[in-house]
Amino acid sequence: MVAISAHELDLPSCDLATDRADRFALIDAAREKHWLARTPMGLALTRYEDSVAVLRDRRFHSAMSMIPQSQGVSDSFLEQRRPSILATEGAEHARLRRLVTPAFTPAAANRLRPFMSHTIDELIDAVHPAGQCDFVAEISDPYPIPIICHLLGAPRQDWQLFSRWASDIFRLFNQNLAEDLPTIEQALGELGAYVRSLVDRRRNEPGEDLLSVLIAVGEDGDRLSAEDLVMLVEAVLMAGTDTVRNQLACCVALLGAHPDQWALFVDHPELVHRVVEETMRYLGAVAGSLRFASEDIEYRDVLFPAGTLVSISLAGVNRDPDVFLQPDRFDLTRETEVPQLTFGSGIHYCLGAHLARAELQEALVLIARRMPDLELAGPVEWKPETFGIWGPARLPVRWTP
Repeated sequence: MVAISAHELDLPSCDLATDRADRFALIDAAREKHWLARTPMGLALTRYEDSVAVLRDRRFHSAMSMIPQSQGVSDSFLEQRRPSILATEGAEHARLRRLVTPAFTPAAANRLRPFMSHTIDELIDAVHPAGQCDFVAEISDPYPIPIICHLLGAPRQDWQLFSRWASDIFRLFNQNLAEDLPTIEQALGELGAYVRSLVDRRRNEPGEDLLSVLIAVGEDGDRLSAEDLVMLVEAVLMAGTDTVRNQLACCVALLGAHPDQWALFVDHPELVHRVVEETMRYLGAVAGSLRFASEDIEYRDVLFPAGTLVSISLAGVNRDPDVFLQPDRFDLTRETEVPQLTFGSGIHYCLGAHLARAELQEALVLIARRMPDLELAGPVEWKPETFGIWGPARLPVRWTP
């Protein structure tokens, strides 16, 4: 059978840039008609099974490297940088994952749980007597940076530096690159200089931190270079900061909007694993992923010509009714062996997934224990839908002090 070009198919339209609630309705409607939909940027997958297949197909490459070009920016600084592991493909990606994966095991994440618990406890201590706070500004935003710094062996006095760098670098995903580029470049330059200095110190005085582990790691004589290490620290900061702070805020906003589920969790903290998975399925901070065909690709008798952009609405396929029973219901007792896709799938599956899960679990258990009657104290203000990593901009909550 001769494959038909995806561009010649009669497909439903689906604008993924719309409001999230409208987006779910559009994806649902498109899913009824086809497993593909047409978007202003290219094509979009509408079903869970096909999304997993494309994410695992190594011929479809991450489109992260195309962000500057997609926003009409041509910048030598970004183009000359060492490609991130988040966007690298092929043999080089396999090499990097092989070398660094042993540092991101469940056991490695579990060793940080006491520090995670201590960090969230300190943040709660600061606001608990008041009985109210903006959860985003005072708890979720400052939470991941101390953990990342502890992971890297950076001292407490540098936490604010890392927080600023993370915020500035993440402007990459806010659809305003032409204006934000100087700020991004400065943050990347400062972070790179800091990490090179830290690498030099750790080569002479190794510790138990991630950087020391990565310096020592090797296989068959292969070692990570200084530039590899700088790139990996940038990736850890990028992948481990805004994602966790936004997802934690999404979790609390969602639980606050479902007081029956919050009460269930308070009474049964052993449900924390399900709490994390169900909140990430229902309201993931990473709503989508973009791939492009690195060559002509045939899939399900459809030809995707080289260069074709394919969007995976992670938020949309996490509610595929063929996979999740009553997908629009938020239910902490949900039992399913099918994973939510907010962490992705395939070779670009989130390297820090075990770390992120541990951070969310430790934070939520402490919040439930110390603020059992927590409730929303006003409307949740959400970040613009254009933000790549999305969540509440302001989340007023209250509790009995």
